[in-house]
Amino acid sequence: MKSIYTATGRSLLAATLLLCGAIGTATAEEDFATLVERLKSEKPQFAERHKQLLELRYDLSDKPADGATMSRGKPVQSGVRIRLPEGMTWEKLATMTPAEIKAAGAWPEGFFPLPHPHHEAGGMIFPQPLIDETKKQTDRDLTRFDLDFDLPQHLLPEFPAPIYVTTRPDLGDVSQGKLVTIDNYYGLFKDFLNPKQLEGLRLLVTPFPQQQFNALPDRRSLKPSLGVACFDCHANGHTTAATHTVGDIRPNEHRHRIDTPTLRGLNVQRLFGSQRALKTVEDFTEFEQRAAYFDGDPTTAAQKGVNPLERGSQVHFMAEFQALLDFPPAPKLDVFGKLDPAQASESELRGQELFFGKAKCATCHVPPYYTDNSMHNLKVERFFAEKMINGRKASADGPIKTFPLRGIKDSPPYLHDDRLLTLDDTVEFFNLVLELKLTTEEKQDLVAFMRAL
Repeated sequence: MKSIYTATGRSLLAATLLLCGAIGTATAEEDFATLVERLKSEKPQFAERHKQLLELRYDLSDKPADGATMSRGKPVQSGVRIRLPEGMTWEKLATMTPAEIKAAGAWPEGFFPLPHPHHEAGGMIFPQPLIDETKKQTDRDLTRFDLDFDLPQHLLPEFPAPIYVTTRPDLGDVSQGKLVTIDNYYGLFKDFLNPKQLEGLRLLVTPFPQQQFNALPDRRSLKPSLGVACFDCHANGHTTAATHTVGDIRPNEHRHRIDTPTLRGLNVQRLFGSQRALKTVEDFTEFEQRAAYFDGDPTTAAQKGVNPLERGSQVHFMAEFQALLDFPPAPKLDVFGKLDPAQASESELRGQELFFGKAKCATCHVPPYYTDNSMHNLKVERFFAEKMINGRKASADGPIKTFPLRGIKDSPPYLHDDRLLTLDDTVEFFNLVLELKLTTEEKQDLVAFMRAL
């Protein structure tokens, strides 16, 4: 008993010291120069591993859709990009039951969870246009020396995205085509925001220390960093498709890659986080700063400079500004969120009928904003056997938030972890998951309708 007690006591003491930061530096810890050299040397092999996965899964070519653009004119990408095994067709796959697909190993590779570009390392990573413009305006560098963003620019949202506000729809895009940063926010917004809202925006564009971007020597930026701002991921209150891994799942192999969602239409939403089901945006804002910025590790947060925001003023002011962010204009929709027959095409009208009928989309995506403010478990694990994919274990996802579909054409890629590159991919995914048996024309009509939302 004594030996067991002593061993247990030593383990508990070690755990307590580690939690307090008293050990860790006593182990064989690398200095910063050695860390940089090691991770840079490892970077090509992980980049190649991820490149091969993307090429196995997807057609990544640039295929603009005829006549379909995002709000400021960037072409919407068309076509199903998920690759199927040789000899398989979407029509054949749709005739199979979930059990048959699982038994045959026929679940498309692109429908499995998409790993982070280096899943074992994780952390925030940004597309190059955001990095370049942020550095140009603020001299703050969001480059990581250990890995790069993975998806081609033509498959991402337009940058910088327009900003529409609920209080002044007459102004149209209030960003004036610029990326909003700490350098220009005041001049752009001072004439139509009140002082509280302006202060909320200031906080949203202010960088704070984060797990990979901070002043300590285990950071992933070459120079000590001020950190990241809320509007680095949610650029202009929208999204750049910047990615991360969720902070609230363990072990690491089960952590989801995060698709950064748009903040447009936040005022009509009642759940926040793809799975956390936080009830207010104030809860989410506080959670992000205290936990998500540091992978859910309060010890690391304390060391790197966590900045707990004051709930009654700072968090409230940030939430007040976010609640002003509006969906983009949808000129074909009436006041009920349905198509105006005088403006819609025949394909869009057929797609709307399918959306509310055979395709069952409106079961969760209810107009006028096309969300039910709830969570649903698609039980996609019915279709495949659990397996490891580049450090990510493909298994049950659990319940996922119903995100609004208003303005959905502006927010590729899709699903909570970016695994679906186009709306066409999304329709094929749900055709299988919900066992809808849609025809080729019906799938095309559904895509046409969603582009009009």
